[in-house]
Amino acid sequence: MDQTTYSGRLAVPHGDDAPFADERYRYLRHCAEGGATAASLKIKRNELLWIAARLGPDASEGIDIEALQRIATQRQCLHGAVTAARRVVDIGRPWLRFLGWWREPTVVFQCQSQLDQYVTWMRDERGFTPSTVEQWSRMIGRFLRWCDQTNRQLKDLMPEDVDAYFVTQATGRWSRVSVANTASALRGFLRYAAKWGMCTDRVVASICRPRLYRQESLPYAPDWLNVQRMLADAETDNPRDIRDRAILLLLAVYGMRSGEVAALRLDQIDWAGGTLRLFRLKRRQPQIYPLLPSAAEALARYIDTVRPPSSCPEVFLRMQAPRRPLKAGSIYDVANRRFVALGIDAAHRGGHALRHACASRLLAEGLSIKEIGDHLGHRSAAATSIYAKVNMEALRDVGAFDLGDLQ
Repeated sequence: MDQTTYSGRLAVPHGDDAPFADERYRYLRHCAEGGATAASLKIKRNELLWIAARLGPDASEGIDIEALQRIATQRQCLHGAVTAARRVVDIGRPWLRFLGWWREPTVVFQCQSQLDQYVTWMRDERGFTPSTVEQWSRMIGRFLRWCDQTNRQLKDLMPEDVDAYFVTQATGRWSRVSVANTASALRGFLRYAAKWGMCTDRVVASICRPRLYRQESLPYAPDWLNVQRMLADAETDNPRDIRDRAILLLLAVYGMRSGEVAALRLDQIDWAGGTLRLFRLKRRQPQIYPLLPSAAEALARYIDTVRPPSSCPEVFLRMQAPRRPLKAGSIYDVANRRFVALGIDAAHRGGHALRHACASRLLAEGLSIKEIGDHLGHRSAAATSIYAKVNMEALRDVGAFDLGDLQ
């Protein structure tokens, strides 16, 4: 059955006097517009009918996971299958979220309000990026929950308490980078807390993060031959491969970050002018690149033959309903799948490894650090210099130098 025809029939039918009919069919129309198949919509309709009949008249005030699990258990007892209960949760929760009726489970700890206040300050006063706010609030929340579990109060916190946290939680589990990032997050929060009298400033001065040396690690770019293998592996007629090849080319040829690929919009591709307008996350400004034939062909093939109809401006969408734009984590998965499938040995297997491969290839071709940095969207030459640490061709030249005449 044609999807457009089916979605057009998703009006509340006469005789449907079950509760929340308008809410159910409004959600089904939303799913149909997002690309759900007729078979999927039929399953959703039946499950929503079961759920709605068991919701109380005050459902709009909020339904939590416990209430939904009780309905799922009834379904399981009727059918005797665990999958029946899982289906109730998998279908009911998105519906309730769509309506704004879902009550997210929250882990409440004593200093939740102080953390919320600090998050607001980071976002509104300091202008931290959303990713930094999310990462720091997660690290700080983990520490505050640990304080609750170990009966430690923020106002009574001492330097040895912070030391105990790192000893019990980080030893053998966190890398030096993770320890350093957590220390920075805690120091920022506790400095803010001390300023407002929530804790003593002694504890702030005691937090020392491990020293991370610039360029202490080696570049982890895969060999360019392996990058070509990945691109060749995705050169099929499979819809997912068509999409993935376009993504891989953007990562490897333009050195785009995963977040930049995920955020790429249709209006950033100038087909007539043959240019690609990228918004570099670190520079926070657009850059214009030539639309190379290989990238243009891959993008056009994906957009014309695979990309589902959608009002979303982003180029890359999920292959299955709901047809939402891909997130940065999904871009990582696209690259990681190829590394694993082809058995390519690499320290890192995400999209950033292909960005490193792009930089290493440009270096091998003789481009300057400034030119490579401009291509990658770096703000400074220091950020690019990591790629110049290991130049294998130069090392081979040194190794081949004959010192015999100097003896």
